[in-house]
Amino acid sequence: MIFGYTTGVFDMFHVGHLRLLERAKAECDQLIVGITTDELSMSVKGRSPIVPFAERRQIVSAIRCVDLTVPQATMDKMAAWEALRFDRMFVGDDWRGTDRWNSIELQFSEVGVAVIYFPYTPTTSSSELRAALNRVHGEH
Repeated sequence: MIFGYTTGVFDMFHVGHLRLLERAKAECDQLIVGITTDELSMSVKGRSPIVPFAERRQIVSAIRCVDLTVPQATMDKMAAWEALRFDRMFVGDDWRGTDRWNSIELQFSEVGVAVIYFPYTPTTSSSELRAALNRVHGEH
């Protein structure tokens, strides 16, 4: 059985999120999704998600192709592997070739984890949705 893992904030869940999860599930038997906690999002992005963690996790858990959700409270992917023992890590290709992901790929290669990059799918993004909400809110 092949276990796959991907992570994300999944704020204001949209079709781009769904396509990512469906694509990941097509590459594994069991898909585990790490949902970024509000605290981690604040520390990494400098802002909290619009939708609280518990609700984002509930939404992603309800998606048919997702087998398990777990909190992602750290950016340490090896710590996630030590806890979950997945075989494949699914990542957006905007991270390919970065120092961070080159290092993660090297660590994962030592334990037999394949890093699979998916091309960015042009669609509605959470950032675009946030900007639209800010524009609407600013008009009132």
